[in-house]
Amino acid sequence: MSIPVFNCKNADDVMKAVSDYDVSFIQYWFVDILGTLKSFQLTPSELEASFEEGMGFDGSSILGFCRIDESDMVAMPDPTTFQICSWRPAERPVARMFCDVVNPDGSPFAADSRYVLKRVMGMAAEKGYTFYVGPELEFFLFADDQDTQVLDSGGYFDAPPLDLGNNIRRDIIFALGAMGIQVEYSHHEVAPSQHEIDLRYQDGMIMADTAMTYRVVVKETARKHGCYATFMPKPIFGENGSGMHVHQSLFKNGRNVFYDASDEYNLSPEGKSYIAGILKHAPEFVAVTNQWVNSYKRLVPGYEAPVYIAWARRNRSALVRVPMYKPGKEAATRMELRCPDPAANPYLCFAVQLASGLKGIEENYVLPDPVEEDIFAMNDRTLKRNKIKALPGSLYEAATVLRKSAFMKEVLGEHLHTALVENKLAEWDEYRTQVTEYELDKYLPIL
Repeated sequence: MSIPVFNCKNADDVMKAVSDYDVSFIQYWFVDILGTLKSFQLTPSELEASFEEGMGFDGSSILGFCRIDESDMVAMPDPTTFQICSWRPAERPVARMFCDVVNPDGSPFAADSRYVLKRVMGMAAEKGYTFYVGPELEFFLFADDQDTQVLDSGGYFDAPPLDLGNNIRRDIIFALGAMGIQVEYSHHEVAPSQHEIDLRYQDGMIMADTAMTYRVVVKETARKHGCYATFMPKPIFGENGSGMHVHQSLFKNGRNVFYDASDEYNLSPEGKSYIAGILKHAPEFVAVTNQWVNSYKRLVPGYEAPVYIAWARRNRSALVRVPMYKPGKEAATRMELRCPDPAANPYLCFAVQLASGLKGIEENYVLPDPVEEDIFAMNDRTLKRNKIKALPGSLYEAATVLRKSAFMKEVLGEHLHTALVENKLAEWDEYRTQVTEYELDKYLPIL
C-alpha cells in the first residue's frame, strides 16, 4: 500500500490516518535550545489521550529548559505536522509529529524554540504580514563520522562522474517528497563532496519544521548509502564551509510587501527598512544564526561566507543580497541573508531575523546604498570610508554582543536568552583551553 502525503487538520484526522495505514509508532518531536532534535515514541493506543492531555516529560534533562525543582514539562502534539517517516520501512510504518512544549498548566513554555518563532510570527500577523522563508541548506558527505574523507573531488555544479553524490541527493529528494516537502533543485557545491538541496519557500513555521525534517532525512539517507552526512559549518580547512542562506519576504493580502515597481531597486519602503533592520541587528543575533565555535571558522573572508555588514544585488560578498528583479516575477522579490549556517536552530534563526526586520519597519530604519564592489578585496581604509563593519569574529565575541542586547532578550525571552548565552560562553571556554594539532605542529619543535 502506497503512503500518501497527509494534510491532517485535527486529532481525528491523525487517528484515522494511523488506523488506515496501520501505523505502528508515532514519534513526538521537539528541540532543545540549540535545535537538537528530541523524540519519544507512542503506540496508537496512547494517541487519543495525548491529544487531550499531552505527554509529560522531565524538562530538567533537556538543555536550557528548566531546573530540577521545576522539571515537569508537557509535549502537546501538533496534528497538522503528522507525516509518515519516509526513511522507515513501509510495512507497519512509523510517523512523526512536532510538539509544542507547555507548562503543566497548559501555558506556553517560554524556552520552547517553536513558541518563540510562533510568538514573533504572531507579531507579524497582527500587522497583516505573512512571513515566507526559503533556506538553502548545504552539507558534506564523508565516508564516516570519524574523519573528513570525501567521496568525490567535484566542484560547483559538477556532474557525474565528478559528482559522486548524485544518487544520494536523488534519494534524499524522493524521501522529502514522500513527506510533502517540495524541493526546487539540487546540485554539487563548491567544495569536494559538498552538496546543496534547495527547498521551495514556505510559511516560516512550516519551514522551520521542514528544516528539522530535512536534516534527519539527509542523515538517514546517507547512512543507508553507507556514508555520513554532516551539517558542520566548516569541516575541512582550506575549503568552503556550509551555509544556510535564508531567502525571506513578507506578504500582505496576497501582495509581496517588498516589491515596488517605481523604485530603482524595485524595493518598497517596507522592504528597505526590513533589510536595514537585518543589517543593524545582525551582530546581536549572529550567535543564534551561527551558534558554534566552528561557525566562525566559516565566517572569514575569501570562502564565499559574508562577514561584512552591507547589502547588494549581484555581489555575493555582502551579508545581504537582493536578487535582481525579473519582470512578471514580483512575488519573487526577496532578500537573502547569507551568514546563517545549517547547524543553527531553525526556529530561533528565523525568529531573530523576522523580529529584526519588523523592528526596522516599525522604526523606519534607513537602508544605506548597496555595495556592489568585492568587499573581500577592500582594505581597512576602504571599508572605513564605506562605513562597512564586520560581524563578530568568534563565538565569544558573538555571545558577548548577544548578552548585551536588550532587543534579543526581548525577542528570545529572558529565560532562553540567558540559557543560550551561558551555554555559548561555556562552549567557548571549553574550546579555548584545548591544545590543538596546529599548536603542537607549530610550537613544539621550536619552543
